[in-house]
Parts: sequence; C-alpha cells; structure tokens
Amino acid sequence: MASPLAHEFHIHQSRGVGCRAIDAFPPLAPLTLSRPYGVLLELEIMRAIESSNLRVDGIVETCINVTEINRAREFYQLLFNFEAMASDERFCALRAGPDVLLLFTQGRSNDPVVIRGGIIPPHETRGPGHLAFAISSDALETWRTRLRECGIEIESEVQWERGGASLYFRDPDANLLELATPGVWPNY
Repeated sequence: MASPLAHEFHIHQSRGVGCRAIDAFPPLAPLTLSRPYGVLLELEIMRAIESSNLRVDGIVETCINVTEINRAREFYQLLFNFEAMASDERFCALRAGPDVLLLFTQGRSNDPVVIRGGIIPPHETRGPGHLAFAISSDALETWRTRLRECGIEIESEVQWERGGASLYFRDPDANLLELATPGVWPNY
C-alpha cells in the first residue's frame, strides 16, 4: 500500500521539467509545493535551463540554527579553527574554507532584517540540520583522533562505493556534522 506521504510528493514528467513519475503511485494533479507566506511553486510551469549563463557555481553560504550563539561559535572555532567574519547576539558568519557557515540563534531569523543594501528575508529553519565538510583522505585518521581528543562521539562511519569515507557526529545543538573525503558523490 502506498504511503500517504509518497502521494503528497508525487512528481511527473511534464513539459520539460525533468522529473519522472514514481510509477508505483497513481498519477495526481500537477505538483504544487506550498512555500512560506502563501507563495506557491508549480513545477509544471518550470522549464529546463537552456542558457549557459544560468549556471550555479556552488553554494556560497548555508545556515543552521543554534540555541546559544556564543557556545556554537566557540565549538566551530575551536574544533575547526573557523574564523568569525561577523558576529552579534543574533548570528555568526564563519569562514569555512571558501564558503560561509552561518549560525543563527533560534527564533532570531523569523523577521526580515533591513541592511544598507536591502532587506534580508526571514529564513528560520526547524530541527537539526546536516552539514558535510570536505577533508582530504590523508586527514581522515587525524580528524578521527581530533574528535576523540575533544570528547566528541563519532555517531557513524561510512565507506562509500566511490571510495570516499565519512565520519558523522553532532554539534552541541544536535546538528549532524560530517567530515567527508573525496569519493562520496560523483562531483566530490
């Protein structure tokens, strides 16, 4: 019997969208995803990208919520040696290699923030998040030792089919962190 959740997320091929139907489930009306603030996204009106100018080069920043910003900043700075680029009681922006990890105090990103250049929309997340940090294969054992020395329990270790390895552990706010070597994904 099909799960009710599976029916909610049934996606079908339509006008070049690039999503295939899940054959085990009966066809439904076009998928409509509810988004915050009453905005709807209908996949049927989306088209595949046809221009090489419409390319995403990577993820610049990602954010997670934390209960105590000072404790979280200290955890990430001490464990990973991340530099704090900006910080206040609401958030902390950490340099994670060429990327940015944003830590937000829970409940403090529910409202728009006005800055000199415009308005940053609300973006509160719910529940624990997941982040994977890239490490070299040579550093895996050193990181395993570092976590043990810091009293951080490794929740799981995975050896991937492509040859990569991952160490999974939690931050003080139960966000799942991963240290991943190359060979986890086709692009990493």
